[in-house]
Amino acid sequence: MSESRQGYKRHGARYKARRRAVDILFEAESRDVDPVAIIDDRKTLSSAVDPDVAPVADYTETIINGVAVELDTIDDLLSEHIAETWLLERLPSVDRAVLRVASWEMLYNPDVPVTTAVVEAVEIASQYSTDKASAYINATLDNMASKIDELRARAANPGAVSEADTPVAPWDDSEDDEAEDTRP
Repeated sequence: MSESRQGYKRHGARYKARRRAVDILFEAESRDVDPVAIIDDRKTLSSAVDPDVAPVADYTETIINGVAVELDTIDDLLSEHIAETWLLERLPSVDRAVLRVASWEMLYNPDVPVTTAVVEAVEIASQYSTDKASAYINATLDNMASKIDELRARAANPGAVSEADTPVAPWDDSEDDEAEDTRP
């Protein structure tokens, strides 16, 4: 193997689409604009006669649209799974973008193996973020992967709350009041 090829990793189209999705989500958050609008702008710019912008891959657009639609659910689930001492909104925006892309794939794209989503997110984080980012991104996504079936069910029906999830205050006697109230 030649010296220039040592350490070379071949990345496929989906990896590149994930990386571009992270770029677009980061840009959208930094500029405080809708990521779907950025996709639309990129598509327009790339269709020019002499384009300065590369075309947006279909899978990048799929990821961005998916994250945009499911952002609240994704962020809620991420907030539950990051370390107790961290808050999602306090993480660097590039790390949030990586976590959102991987979470969307894990939760909403059954064509992507969960392990692939985790491994590629960690690799993107190691390229784009700090030295420590890939470790906590890996830990967060591994935590989510360990209960992926439950999380997919919750993501599919985010409004549903089971009775076991609803805390009841020890002083709540509303059921007793309804039973005792016999007024006509």
